[in-house]
Amino acid sequence: MKRKSEAKAILCGMKIKAGGRQRPCLAADIKYLVWDVIGILKSNSVEWQVCLDCRFAESEVVPSDVAHLVIERVDEAELGLKFFQWASRRAFPSCLNDVAHSSLLKLLARFRMFSEIHSLLDTMQAHHLNPTRDAFSSLILSFSLSASVDSALLFFHSLRTLYSCFPTVVATNSLLLSLVNSCQLPLALHLYDQMLPSHLSPNSVLDNYSTSILVKGLCKFGKIEAARRLLFYRWGKGCVPHVVFYNTIIDGYCRKGDLHSATRTLKELKMKGFLPTVQTYGALINGFCKAGNFEAVDQLLTEMSARGLYINVKVFNNVLDSEYKHGLVAKAAETMRRMTEMGCAPDMTTYNVIINFYCRDGRIKEADELIEKAKERGLLPNKFSYTPLMHAYCKQRDYVKASNMLFKIAEVGEKPDLVSYGAFIHGLVVAGEIDVALMVREKMMEKGIFSDAQIYNVLMSGLCKKGRFPAMKLLLSEMLARNVQPDVYVYATLIDGFIRSGELDEAIKLFEVIIGKGVDPGIVGYNAMIKGFCKFGKMTNALSCLNKMKNMHHAPDEYTYSTVIDGYVKQHDMSSALQMFGQMMKNKLKPNVITYTSLINGFCKKANMLRAEKVFRGMKSFNLEPNVVTYTTLIGGFFKAGKPEKATSIFELMLMNSCLPNDATFHYLINGLANTAISPVIIEENDYMENERSLILDFFTMMISDGWEQVIAAYNSVIVCLCKHGMVDTAQLLQTKMLSKGFLIDSVCFSALLHGLCQKGKTKEWRNIISINLNKIELQTSVKYSLTLDKYLYQGRLSEASVILQTLIEDSKYYDRPEKDLKVIER
Repeated sequence: MKRKSEAKAILCGMKIKAGGRQRPCLAADIKYLVWDVIGILKSNSVEWQVCLDCRFAESEVVPSDVAHLVIERVDEAELGLKFFQWASRRAFPSCLNDVAHSSLLKLLARFRMFSEIHSLLDTMQAHHLNPTRDAFSSLILSFSLSASVDSALLFFHSLRTLYSCFPTVVATNSLLLSLVNSCQLPLALHLYDQMLPSHLSPNSVLDNYSTSILVKGLCKFGKIEAARRLLFYRWGKGCVPHVVFYNTIIDGYCRKGDLHSATRTLKELKMKGFLPTVQTYGALINGFCKAGNFEAVDQLLTEMSARGLYINVKVFNNVLDSEYKHGLVAKAAETMRRMTEMGCAPDMTTYNVIINFYCRDGRIKEADELIEKAKERGLLPNKFSYTPLMHAYCKQRDYVKASNMLFKIAEVGEKPDLVSYGAFIHGLVVAGEIDVALMVREKMMEKGIFSDAQIYNVLMSGLCKKGRFPAMKLLLSEMLARNVQPDVYVYATLIDGFIRSGELDEAIKLFEVIIGKGVDPGIVGYNAMIKGFCKFGKMTNALSCLNKMKNMHHAPDEYTYSTVIDGYVKQHDMSSALQMFGQMMKNKLKPNVITYTSLINGFCKKANMLRAEKVFRGMKSFNLEPNVVTYTTLIGGFFKAGKPEKATSIFELMLMNSCLPNDATFHYLINGLANTAISPVIIEENDYMENERSLILDFFTMMISDGWEQVIAAYNSVIVCLCKHGMVDTAQLLQTKMLSKGFLIDSVCFSALLHGLCQKGKTKEWRNIISINLNKIELQTSVKYSLTLDKYLYQGRLSEASVILQTLIEDSKYYDRPEKDLKVIER
């Protein structure tokens, strides 16, 4: 207490000497003394200690009395430490007081010198000194900002115990935010409750930001309604309404996929007199983009413009990215035009979005050119620009160019690191080149960059898919030997590996070991195990695993439900499959293409084509595009049900929607048509083709009536249909399969391929593409079928293909020659 009163006396302009006699000492003198001391410390003079001794001797001030003033004003932690140590020696055998120690703590906390902080705290404890409230606040703030949450909490509780008060609002909010960011929401809620005013602590240390942190935290964990309740509970209790709170709630709903509630909150915001901000619209636009509702996105963008809000590049980038992901290329181009018209200049992220799309679409040259355009605009490409190119080159098996992308990353100042190498390895694994990926990893390790859990997971997944399970186990052993702890994704890959190799019991053992270790398998691990049970028909176990998953507070996702539905379908239990589908819908989860395809497959197996067709139509309500498996399943189902007209109309719908058929599709079509007893009559109109006749069946029946074998008629009809829809490359592949079965190219096949090539603008090059060996009569047959095809393509007008065929017949070399010489050999 004596030293504290002395310090106070100094600030009042009085110096108390040892004998109790007072001598005037102006505050200005103390100020000049402090400045001089700091000047001596900064001079780095060899004689700095002597200079300090002289200066203090002149002033007749004891160093310990002004130590805290010097430390508080010095702007370098090293200088503060140097002076503190010097002053401590002058105070021997006693020590500097708690104020001086606290001042140094605040300085060290500002520069986050944690080892020095702990050392100083040990010294204080040894001398029974306690940090001040301000020092505790500085420590809490510094440790919170450095994500050392446990230490920050310890200081918080020490402060509460010693002084029965709270740290500053800034420090408390920093701790609150750190708890939320480290996923310790229960602790954050408890801290918030402590911060609330009470009869024990009437002074509130809460502000708007405190409530905002917790609201954001609740939204982050999907507890949106709890966030709303907290918000409205605090209304009028020190929490002033602000649009930021509404933005947080809206963003939370959007992230959860609850766009109805998000839109309702927007209306509520407007009704209360708040003006939506760019952040408000940005969150909603992002939500609708993820849901694929671009009509709503357009409305929001229009509303933003009408309100005079500047639509920034970040909003446009989100829209562009989603449009490309949903395959809406034309709409993405329209968004780019709109962006330009509104004076919003694209940034590197904009270019990266388009580069990523080009690379996925195989348009590598255009992606390369786009990088050059970005450079011309003064933008700097980054690893997100070159990584998609790396993947694209891997797919093309051009590993030299793929590896060059690593050098490109280095050129832009981003040294190839674990992320860059990981992207390269991932690209190789996706391309099926697991051995090359393993070689790249070796090169990476030679450069001193070692694999993390993610790279091990990618490699093990690749080995697993190749059926190389022993090699996968070796990689796991190496991973453990290097003390790289498997994460939930690695465990899921291992479980999947055991299941793929037929070792379900081993997968179950591993799953139980994971849980026994206290490791949460996460939704990925549970899904892998559920998939295993379903694959082996153990649906009771699958449901039990699903319930455990729910008990661990993991909400089943689309993949979970789709897996279980498919499991029931394979067990021919359509009732349970539909019940699970109902639960999926009840939980507001959007069924995907796999879900619908599984149900369609189940009804096809039951020969219930009416239900299969109804499910197929139901996909449109979710804006889902059927894939090749969906179409093929339906085609096979209708043929088995004896409905070739339906099967062929589905095939034509498939081609109309630009979905390429695969070998399974052709198998169903050729076998289905070849085994169909069909009379040469006009096929009934059907729902899918909008009252058009079935081209494939018309040609098939026409060929049968002309005496063609059913198998040849089937092949030719499919080839005709493919060419009509511009898929001449696919038609040529099917024609090659036809040749491999001993069926030579005939007049109908030649006519179809010629039509396809002409549609592609290859009127002059056709001779270099297709080979024929037809006589005059066969060419006349080609003309007959070509004219029939003209009715479908050109409403009866003469096509280029028909003109070419007639020219071939009229050519002089076909006239007045023996029948055996009436042949055309063109290549």
